[in-house]
Amino acid sequence: MAGIGHWITTFYESTVFVYGTVLLVIYALLGLFSYLAIRNFLRKETYTNYFDLLTSPLSPGISVLAPAYNEGLSIIMNVQSLLTLNYPTFEIVLINDGSTDNSMEQLISQFELVAVDFAYNPKIKTQPINHIYKSTNPAFGKLTVIDKVNGKSKADAVNAGINIASFNYFVCTDVDCILDKNALLKLVKPVLEEQSKRVIATGATLRIANSCEIDNGVIIRMKPPRNLLARFQEMEYIRAFVLGKMGWSFINCVPNVSGGLGLFDKEIAIKAGGYDQQSFGEDMELMVRMCRYACDNDIDYAIRYIPETLCWTEGPVTVKIFKLQRTRWARGLAQLMYAHFKMLFNPKYGRAGMITFPYNFLFELLAPIVELTGILYYIYLILTGGVNYTFAILLLAFVYSYSVMITTMAILWDQLAFRHYKSWREVVYLCSTALLEFLCYHPLIVIFSLRGYYYFLTGKKHSWGNMQRQGFGQKKKT
Repeated sequence: MAGIGHWITTFYESTVFVYGTVLLVIYALLGLFSYLAIRNFLRKETYTNYFDLLTSPLSPGISVLAPAYNEGLSIIMNVQSLLTLNYPTFEIVLINDGSTDNSMEQLISQFELVAVDFAYNPKIKTQPINHIYKSTNPAFGKLTVIDKVNGKSKADAVNAGINIASFNYFVCTDVDCILDKNALLKLVKPVLEEQSKRVIATGATLRIANSCEIDNGVIIRMKPPRNLLARFQEMEYIRAFVLGKMGWSFINCVPNVSGGLGLFDKEIAIKAGGYDQQSFGEDMELMVRMCRYACDNDIDYAIRYIPETLCWTEGPVTVKIFKLQRTRWARGLAQLMYAHFKMLFNPKYGRAGMITFPYNFLFELLAPIVELTGILYYIYLILTGGVNYTFAILLLAFVYSYSVMITTMAILWDQLAFRHYKSWREVVYLCSTALLEFLCYHPLIVIFSLRGYYYFLTGKKHSWGNMQRQGFGQKKKT
């Protein structure tokens, strides 16, 4: 028995060592790739004339889809913000997904809406449409509002928007998000630049709007969130987008495009089946199916990412709401891996099958499980007197320092490239949050991820629900 126990211990320690080493190397490579991608982006920006794109008759039309469920606190301001986007040909399609608050009444009153007859061709099955509204005021001519039966998922709402969309590209955003005025111009630019591949999606950096100064739906000054939980999320988003997704974009291996802001090829999205209404991670799931469709039909595709912040969203400020969000995300990831497991290390699906999907499986899905087993293993060693405390402390210090370094590097790169914060004091304030992440924030991520996996395995209900927004107009000090 002692021999078997020793063999198990040696095998586990060796496996975890290899796992951790590979993960650290991946982070280092992503940092390098991100630097190269951002440098290339900034170099191209110096000679990009967006006025030509704005006035060009060749600029493709874009449908902006914004699902809303009980967003009455901020829905008017955010629709007004969407209507002022800077782009030659676009429409706003707002989908009221059976809200139980006064969202619809506000929209009808503010934008002078009336129900209209509309040719509705449901290429993707959704819950029934009650009415489709257009404004009697020409100033709001770009706005279409869909009032539908609640589909119990964001996916059902967005699919209804896709069915209504007039143009070949659609941007999916959330009605509680604030977009940069030039977001559409910058999202469509990679589509027009690409000469050899079909760009099926583009994304951009998303940030937390909490504590930012906002005037009539426009971010007039970015500030780090005062609320600690929101500040952790701001730090996490910068790392995930600037370092992570830009690094993956450099080698055309973007794992997903955020639901907060993404531009998609409508034809490919529809042929891939639209958003999965049963998925809790509908954004990533659609991206995987679009990639699968492209590979199955020999389409040489690309997914591009923009390092510039083009979207701001309200981050949860209570652990209760944050728990719901991250449980849902983790459950969606587990669903995705189960539904598309045949892609894992399958060369038929190119880089998606050989790089992106294996990374998501090994280092996103399994990471919380590996961490949990590591904690249990160390507890076992402590109880049996098998801990080398000097080695354990050195290892912990190394992992902690590496984590802080990666996060700080991402924040500094973002600031040096785009100068979002007006003072370096604000940058230092945000960087200091990285010192607490390992102790305060990361354990929550692990716990809520494991909770999501448990919900997936047991089939426990977990709906889209009301995320209890505070509203942008009320959260300047959040």
